[in-house]
Amino acid sequence: MAPTSTAPEDPASGGPRTATVDPARLLPQVKGRHHSLDGVRGLACVMVLVVHVSTETGDALAPGIVGGLLSAAALAVPLFFCLSGVLLYRPWARATLDLTPGPRIPSYLWRRVMRVFPAYWVVAAVALLLWAGEYRDSARHWFEVMTLTFPLNTDPHWAGPGPYGLGQMWSLSVEVAFYLTLPLFALILHLWARGGRTPDARGRRLIGGMVVLIVLSFAALIPQYLPEYREYMHSWLPRCMGMFAVGMALATLSELAWRERGPDGPVRRLCRTLASSPGLCWAVAAAFYALEATPAAGGRFFEPGNLWISFVENATSIGFAFFMVAPAALAPPPADGPPPSLRALSTWRDGAWLDGLMRHRVVMFFARISYGMFLWQFVVLYLWRDFTGQEIFTGSFWLDFVPVLALSALLGTLTFHLVEEPSRKWSRRVLGGRKGPTGRGGGGRRRRGTPSTPPPA
Repeated sequence: MAPTSTAPEDPASGGPRTATVDPARLLPQVKGRHHSLDGVRGLACVMVLVVHVSTETGDALAPGIVGGLLSAAALAVPLFFCLSGVLLYRPWARATLDLTPGPRIPSYLWRRVMRVFPAYWVVAAVALLLWAGEYRDSARHWFEVMTLTFPLNTDPHWAGPGPYGLGQMWSLSVEVAFYLTLPLFALILHLWARGGRTPDARGRRLIGGMVVLIVLSFAALIPQYLPEYREYMHSWLPRCMGMFAVGMALATLSELAWRERGPDGPVRRLCRTLASSPGLCWAVAAAFYALEATPAAGGRFFEPGNLWISFVENATSIGFAFFMVAPAALAPPPADGPPPSLRALSTWRDGAWLDGLMRHRVVMFFARISYGMFLWQFVVLYLWRDFTGQEIFTGSFWLDFVPVLALSALLGTLTFHLVEEPSRKWSRRVLGGRKGPTGRGGGGRRRRGTPSTPPPA
């Protein structure tokens, strides 16, 4: 028997009717809340708690495969940097491609300040009151901590990346430095890219500019090690800029896909390929993760290496962040309705597992409270270990991780509802009706529903 077509017939021609697909369902999502990116944030939130607890118990510092894998969870930080690049640069990319005005820089900075500092001030004050010791009455120390400028102190009195109870805040300082300099980077990229006559040409120039930023992030490692090692420069923006730049590149690709000439140009094919291959992308990311777990990417947790090892570590961070975030950042808008069930075989067979995983209610819960968890985790960890009488680099990872996770989640939830959300609402009331773009090199007004990225966790 000859095969028969299952497609309905076209009444005009008698042949099978060609199914029409909404182009918006094939192009990357560029508006509305991006739940998959929220999910990546939730995953990174748990990763960063893993590395902090395992370092405190000594498990991440132990020789062997397990210790290396636990230590490599520090790659959560590049994930947060990349997410910031995607979400915050997108309006500027859109404006440069369309040659339209950019966002209001004062409004943008105000939103960033109100997103970061209210909750941070609460936690920082608690940590200083508990552990500042003889520096509790130091105005300079309070100023450096409260303004997140303490990583710029080239002769700190504390050991490690930050004051006791606030060691993780070096990455938040890097985020704030990126927030402050992003309008300048966007302006420079805009001035360079506007020479292109078409959106395609401007997009290529933007991507080229981001490649330059990545190269400069490697060059920034040279003064960190030569002529002598300067540990404090590890916590500065220049060496981390490549991790933000790959996120900015993903934002540019997603916007350019909507403007590319022709029905199926190379940018659209690249976006579609990466978005439809989450398993392959995450396998490549897993290879970078494995490399981070080896001595080739440096010692465990801020242990000084050398210039060449830092090059490998930087490349590993950039590669891991790109391949972890790309499938979510370039994915089309999800179908209406609940996320795909991870229990259904069709979800895994059709490649919808990433959407189902990133929109799972547990992942979404951690995404929502990720900033609060990030802020409180060292305070909770140190208080818990003091309560249980544990010395540094001793104890059981799981016996510490479970209670610290639960208590950090509780405080993160309270911080979200009592500090973060009220601050955001008050910020919007202060801004009032001041909407619309002003200035150049930016990305138009922010679309309602587009998430603001929280700082790294």
